[in-house]
Amino acid sequence: MPFIPPPVDDVLAEVNGRFGPLESSLFRGQTRLIVPEARAFEVLEFLKEIGFDLLVDVSCVDYLEYRDPPMQCPSASGHRYGLVYLLAATATNQRLTIRVFVDDPDPTVASVVPLWKAANWLEREVWDLFGIRFTGHPDLRRLVMPEEFTAHPLRKDYPLQGRGERHNFPVITRDRS
Repeated sequence: MPFIPPPVDDVLAEVNGRFGPLESSLFRGQTRLIVPEARAFEVLEFLKEIGFDLLVDVSCVDYLEYRDPPMQCPSASGHRYGLVYLLAATATNQRLTIRVFVDDPDPTVASVVPLWKAANWLEREVWDLFGIRFTGHPDLRRLVMPEEFTAHPLRKDYPLQGRGERHNFPVITRDRS
């Protein structure tokens, strides 16, 4: 019989009791928890232990030049990137969103591949498109863009027309037989 996690309110109380008070919010029935980068791996490991056994997605938001940020917005307090971990408890269909903020010049966070093998490809995609480095990742290399590509195209400071990198890429020919 699978372990059934407690209700999300109880989970938040447990997390706050164990890791100190963390900011949380509720939006359209979805609970979001903001975790400092230094404690991210510990908190995610704890959440897995108590029943959030599925890593649904890892994504990122670039808050550079975010217009009219409210005070709770990360760009108002100086954070540039917001990593988003979507977790689910398969036994109860509970969902939890974990947000971790990192900054330039070296946006880095610990890899969660040791917790969820699915994070391998998800973290590679975030690295490739946003340039967030995941320490401890077993194979952090390009996933979407060619290896020769030196930038991260989903950063807000990347020009919409590109920087002329395409002329440097090797030409791929396909055998039509």
